[in-house]
Amino acid sequence: MARISRRRLILVGGAVAVGGLFAVRFGVPWLVRPRGGLLSDDAAEWAEACFGGIDRSQMLDCHAHIVGIGAGGTGCWVNPELRSQLNPIKRFQFDTYRAAVGLENPETADADYVRRLLSLHRQMNPDGRLLALAFDMHVGEDGTEHPDTSSFYTPNDYVLRLAARHKEIVPCVSIHPYRVDAVDRLDAAAEAGARAVKWLPNAMGIDPASPLCDPFYRRLVELDLPIITHGGREYAVESSHQQGFGNPLRLRRPLDAGVRLVVAHCASFGTLDDFDAPNGENRQAAAFDLFMRLFAETQYEKNLFADISGLTLINRSSRVLRELLVAEEFHHRLLNGSDYPIPALHILFSTLKLQWAGFLDERERTLANEIAPVNPLLFDFVVKRSLRVEKEGKTYRFPDRVFETEWFFN
Repeated sequence: MARISRRRLILVGGAVAVGGLFAVRFGVPWLVRPRGGLLSDDAAEWAEACFGGIDRSQMLDCHAHIVGIGAGGTGCWVNPELRSQLNPIKRFQFDTYRAAVGLENPETADADYVRRLLSLHRQMNPDGRLLALAFDMHVGEDGTEHPDTSSFYTPNDYVLRLAARHKEIVPCVSIHPYRVDAVDRLDAAAEAGARAVKWLPNAMGIDPASPLCDPFYRRLVELDLPIITHGGREYAVESSHQQGFGNPLRLRRPLDAGVRLVVAHCASFGTLDDFDAPNGENRQAAAFDLFMRLFAETQYEKNLFADISGLTLINRSSRVLRELLVAEEFHHRLLNGSDYPIPALHILFSTLKLQWAGFLDERERTLANEIAPVNPLLFDFVVKRSLRVEKEGKTYRFPDRVFETEWFFN
């Protein structure tokens, strides 16, 4: 049996125990199988009111993952370690995701995942669309794929086929820039209708500051395709050895090349090296602070954006939300995304924490908790739509434009 360190067992056991404590004591919606059903009149009316002022046809969820195990010939792949009984921690993680999105039949899992995602989306807002993300392998500097250090893979062709089949889906491909044929793949994807490229540098082994990326950057600018790239540390996908690649300051190279970038989650988790520290000091700073420094640099005002996916997770600092809500000068550069299937993992959210921090009131918290197991996409939206901060007699919220994101991808 694969050996598990005592430290890791303690960490995982502690995380489960803390999650259980919050579930029992503080009303966090515990991980449950999706139950569907109807909302109460109060919850339905509140959810409807949250759409007030928004043009629903301009809503595009800019961060929705497509995943699968290869059922039905999709080409999707999950690292066997995640499904092995010899790796109980990784298997637990895999089973948690599987249960949260309601996948029970391995023979139809890939189709079932897409079917449920589209069902949730149509129930929430049939006039809007989803940016569906492919996910590339970990690739070395020599252009060789490394499946052993890849958690999962979602092919571009699969996402492009889904987009051709479903009007709600806008395709976002994923191409590792170290691939020998990276530019050719990019051209083919653009010709097929791709609207963006997805990177998770920590997991894929991409250093955004590497000269190896320059040919890819030049072609992105010519095609006017943006990159949606993870910022900050990453723990949902295996990234243990290359967390530094999520440093927002490493994005200056593509930005200087003119690439349009969307920093996922506003780099809101973890600490990373501060390359700007004076006198060569080896100093670390919150990844969010590094991102905000970059966001404030005027030379990047036209091509640096960010999505607000993941900002309401229980492990995110309330300071992040508070600063972003008050920073009205940046709101026109924020885009809404759900990071589905993350909203389906109710253990990762605490509406009570949001209430305690003053972002929601008690009624909003109660109604959000009712919505969560019925439609996690709607839950993610109504919570973000309701967030607010009071400062010096003024109320700050995310404006309508944050949720009307079609313009960016057109």
